[in-house]
Amino acid sequence: MSQKDKAEAFRKLHTGAEILVLPNAWDGASAAILADAGAKAVATSSAAVAWAHGYPDGDALPRERLLATIEAAARAVGDKPLTADIEGGYTDDLGELAEVIAAVIGAGAVGINLEDGRRDPALHARKITAARKAADAAGLPLFINARTDVYLKGLAEGHAAYTEVVQRAERYKDAGADGFFVPGPKDEDLIGRLADAIALPMNIMLLPGMANAERLQALGVRRLSSATAPFRAAYAPLAKAAAAFIATGEASAWAAGAEGLANLNQRFG
Repeated sequence: MSQKDKAEAFRKLHTGAEILVLPNAWDGASAAILADAGAKAVATSSAAVAWAHGYPDGDALPRERLLATIEAAARAVGDKPLTADIEGGYTDDLGELAEVIAAVIGAGAVGINLEDGRRDPALHARKITAARKAADAAGLPLFINARTDVYLKGLAEGHAAYTEVVQRAERYKDAGADGFFVPGPKDEDLIGRLADAIALPMNIMLLPGMANAERLQALGVRRLSSATAPFRAAYAPLAKAAAAFIATGEASAWAAGAEGLANLNQRFG
């Protein structure tokens, strides 16, 4: 399957009958495991990728490591689409951003998350337009998922936050976004009102205590991202097992956590 075919397939996953349940990887092995588990597409998590390389989340990861991770994950998932979380694009310079988008596409991604953070939404809209032009120049219908951090970073509260998010959704849609990511809300009434007001396919982030995918779909959500949950679920048992092994030196410290893992050497061979 060509990269363009995967891009078109990924786009269709946002308009089908079912919500897209999207797990987030941080390297080739995690991407392969998530793809083999039945994911229709796989995403990278900016935080998990940064942590895996020893950096904090927040545009701190060296660009070459981001691109190497995307390339490894895209290769590992085979014919399944891969979308990459590229934070704020690692730059606010529009020319440099175009270079980042071209490189991300070259590494094998068919979609991106591009977040506004604390930036002026007018600047973020210009970045979305620049990303769209760069993708068009590369000949790929890149799915641009515009993320707003109004709720996640507490940039506004109550009705003011709702109004700001809806306004940003319209602005980013006009700039060329294909989807709209609103991490933070988990109240069903708020999620439903946002989905009703936003014209783009709405993506939310998995949070503890959140409704399941079937209920979120009924509320109008089109995409549910696992964010850092897989990374945390993998590394928390590792920390416990490592402490037990260091204390005792016994093989049993690793036994339970290692059960059921596929032969990755055979998988990648």
